[in-house]
Amino acid sequence: MKEEKALEQFAWQIRCGIVEAIAAKGGGHIGGSLDLAELFAVLYGGIMHIRPEEPNWAERDYLVCSKGHAGPCAYAALALCGFFPYERLKTLNSNGTLLPGHCDREKVPGIDATTGSLGQGLSIACGLALGAKLSGTDQRVYCVLGDGELAEGQNWEAAQFASHYKLGNLTAFLDWNKMQIDGRNEDVMSLRNAQEKFVAFGWDTAFVDGRDIHSIISAIRSGESNNEAPVLIVLDTVKGAGVPCIESLSNNHCIGIPQKLAEKAMAELVEQAERLGMEVPKWN
Repeated sequence: MKEEKALEQFAWQIRCGIVEAIAAKGGGHIGGSLDLAELFAVLYGGIMHIRPEEPNWAERDYLVCSKGHAGPCAYAALALCGFFPYERLKTLNSNGTLLPGHCDREKVPGIDATTGSLGQGLSIACGLALGAKLSGTDQRVYCVLGDGELAEGQNWEAAQFASHYKLGNLTAFLDWNKMQIDGRNEDVMSLRNAQEKFVAFGWDTAFVDGRDIHSIISAIRSGESNNEAPVLIVLDTVKGAGVPCIESLSNNHCIGIPQKLAEKAMAELVEQAERLGMEVPKWN
């Protein structure tokens, strides 16, 4: 496991990759990708057992990014880990690309489930977790959910299933950024207290600051101590987190990124580099 300082730097690199990829395309799902940088830094920085040189390693841990539009975040993390060349990020969602806008396991090394049709990922994760349990392996399954996504009823069937079958090898993360494509969750479809709902289904739960790497690690480790209950970790986030000019936009779910905005975002990332002791990459 990388030290926390190194994980902060990794999260910064992931944000750079997200901005670079989406800027190259001229727009995309940037808000809900940026706010997951710390989580993906933790998962790919040592929590998950993976082999970049062998993406389909049979004994790997699994990650299902159910909110498939956060693909740019997953792709940046995978590229930085060496699953595929970093330069490929600039082909995001272009004609003939190997990096579609949403996660695609058939095209992207390291992606374990094709997602994008919201509400299905937790069910996939349950199947993977049950399979690992029945096989007697120590593999773990991680699933990233969007808060707007929980309006899909299939999630609650999966939540009941995971508890009933005591899938203690399953950890789900809820990106609690309070926004979805049509506006604030409370206006579109109020979820109220998601943590209490999962508790009622028999899950262990935790609520943490989505940018606090130490708290994320602690919550994951604590959840792994109970091998009979699935775990939900609610990440208190803000869409566009880490890049102020994106975070300040009233709706940054999926937006165009004109050159001036891209340059502003890059400049803000450069400002953060000195504090983190990072070498600033040359963007073009």
